Amino acid sequence: MFRTRLTLGVRGIGRIRSRLSLLVAAVTGTALTLVVLAPRASAEPATPIGYPSGATATRYSGLAFDTCTAPTLAAMKAWSASPYRAVGIYFGGVNRTCAQPQLTASWVTEVTKLGWRLLPIYKGLQPPCGARPQDTKITPAGAGTEGKAAATDAIAKAKALGLLPGSAFYNDIEPYSRTDPTCRTAVLKYLSAWTKELHARGYVSGVYMNLNLGAKDLSDVYNSTASARPDALWVARYDGSSSLTGWANIANSKWAVHQRAKQYTNSHDETYGGVKINIDNDRLDAPVATVAYTYKVTSSTALSARSGPSTSYGVVRSLAPGSPVKAVCQASGSKVGTTSVWDKLSDGTYVSDYYVSTPSNTGYSAPLPRCTYPYQVTAAGGVNQRTGPGTSYATAGTLPGGALAWVVCQASGSAVSGTKVWDKLDTGRWVSDYYVSNASNTTYSKPVPRC
Repeated sequence: MFRTRLTLGVRGIGRIRSRLSLLVAAVTGTALTLVVLAPRASAEPATPIGYPSGATATRYSGLAFDTCTAPTLAAMKAWSASPYRAVGIYFGGVNRTCAQPQLTASWVTEVTKLGWRLLPIYKGLQPPCGARPQDTKITPAGAGTEGKAAATDAIAKAKALGLLPGSAFYNDIEPYSRTDPTCRTAVLKYLSAWTKELHARGYVSGVYMNLNLGAKDLSDVYNSTASARPDALWVARYDGSSSLTGWANIANSKWAVHQRAKQYTNSHDETYGGVKINIDNDRLDAPVATVAYTYKVTSSTALSARSGPSTSYGVVRSLAPGSPVKAVCQASGSKVGTTSVWDKLSDGTYVSDYYVSTPSNTGYSAPLPRCTYPYQVTAAGGVNQRTGPGTSYATAGTLPGGALAWVVCQASGSAVSGTKVWDKLDTGRWVSDYYVSNASNTTYSKPVPRC
């Protein structure tokens, strides 16, 4: 994905967990809140994502395009006539080459209001044995520090655009020589540190790589305890096929659950609504950016914002009639009026959708996504999915190791290796929380609500 504008290009052994912070909390009674909110310590490859209270993940399945410079708002409106509903945006990185006069917080608000999903691309340091000669490169001795710094910079750049926690950021790594072991190791250390830092701060980690000149290395360390595994993989392979399976050297069981994207045709012009843009073609079934959508309170009296999606949760604050609210996702909860839909706000509180000016007050409203919290499956051999929260329920397939468990809520069920917590997935199936890399494998993990 060189851009100047030139484009070249079941179950396993329980996961290792740190108990020290829990012990400190138990002994001192002073660190309990921090333990609940912070991600637990965990060994690679499945490091946990520490979602803050207002976070949710967003995913997109379908055709997308990416282009060097973000198009104007008028162009994005014209391209509503296209088959694409997601667009790649180069939002940061020391090696980003294209000017971005359109890419502002206002642009993000207006484009996403039109229903577009955003695929954030970060073009940071490049392999020391690849990419363009003029690119700033990863330093083998400092790769870990540099990967962490890249994640920190990506978060700052994303916040300025209004991309929220739970968003996925894709680190663009251009082709390199796979025969250079020092270079290969540097790239993997850089990406591991990128992933760990994003996870620690509540974001989803993605990587973009050429299928033959990079992605195989990432696949080879998929189960390595020396490398944090990214949540999603976006490959470049210009063969005209948009298939998200059957990739050379990458088993279909890897990055298997809404974790894949493919750039299958490179630089060319397409025209929709009378507007021509030079693009690459992509197909996605993967996490993308999370944003907030502004609506208004429609009730005639103060609306209670609660700590969870039900009237049984406590009131956190009250919202005045007609006041604006920033919703990030929708969840199922107790029925109010004609709907059981609740809107999660950017501060982590919930309000009944019945009293919010979304398009529907009986069901879910696009472009708001459902509230989900994806975490990786920690057992290399995978985990059984069941029809209810317990081992007495029938099995309904498995999630492979490293797959994302797209969790919507948690409930108590039969005990598995010390925990009775079970995670309900957005498919309606259940998995034991013991095999999911969230904040705790002994109790409930905020901000996931109870079922």
